[in-house]
Amino acid sequence: MNMGWIEQVTGSLEQKKQYRAYKARVKELPANYRTAIDAIERYVMYFGSITKGDVMVKMLDDLADLFEQSAADETPIRDIVGDDPVEFVEEFLKNYSEGQWISKERDRLIRAIDSVAGTKP
Repeated sequence: MNMGWIEQVTGSLEQKKQYRAYKARVKELPANYRTAIDAIERYVMYFGSITKGDVMVKMLDDLADLFEQSAADETPIRDIVGDDPVEFVEEFLKNYSEGQWISKERDRLIRAIDSVAGTKP
């Protein structure tokens, strides 16, 4: 069976492996860091609107890196996310905007307007 077709339907098998590796890394964090990263992940899944699997996996890996290093350094959670965790996550997500569905729609809007901007009504 053609793996390319299967991956189009089910998603990249490599990305699934990477996601499972990320979850294993998170499981090894101290409880308070694990709770924080789980909450951030949940918010990202609802708010982030990231539709590209490779971007999502990269973002989660970067998040795990941040929390692993912070746990190793015993950095308090508030020193990581600040006073407003929503602001932290939304700023963090800006680094991964190319994977958000809205980026595709913004490009589509720009192309549509560009294609008719020089024409008269």
